[in-house]
Amino acid sequence: MLRGIDVSAYQSSSYSTDGLSFVFVKATEGRSYVNPKLAAQTKRARDAGLVVGFYHFLWPGNLTAQAEYFVGKAPDRAGDILAVDWETTGEGTHASNAEKDRFLRKLKELRPDNRVILYANRDFWLNVDTTSYAGDGLWIADYVSAGKPRIKARWRFHQYTDDPLDKNVARFDSRAALREWAEDA
Repeated sequence: MLRGIDVSAYQSSSYSTDGLSFVFVKATEGRSYVNPKLAAQTKRARDAGLVVGFYHFLWPGNLTAQAEYFVGKAPDRAGDILAVDWETTGEGTHASNAEKDRFLRKLKELRPDNRVILYANRDFWLNVDTTSYAGDGLWIADYVSAGKPRIKARWRFHQYTDDPLDKNVARFDSRAALREWAEDA
């Protein structure tokens, strides 16, 4: 298992990269928010030689506009991973299954040289999702032992805690294997 973290504007741009193989950086949300630390957090990961991913917090509606907004703000580099964060919004709503699936497919259309994955918590995956579509892979949040999420679906990444920050593991034998998978979109 490889270790990684995900960061957003809540975390420092000088986060520790010791022992990490990958980092997911929040890029955008909806059609108006851009992480003000996006460039600095990305540079930190790239300088450390980590595999880099970017995620978009999905809101219901305007899926094409949200996808275009995300790819317009997230760095455009083959081998980076693009993730869709599908969960309840601050307003208590969420994108539907059909919207989630359309968004993932639109990202793949807009960025064919990038792996596109779904991030969802265990409750969403088991109780809200009805299609089991996760693009190129599932990134599941379940706060239990690292690498042992309580789901039967095949997953690529597992967020297992948010204390003191979001920590993840990836189901790859080495950073080189992760990089090869990411680059073989």
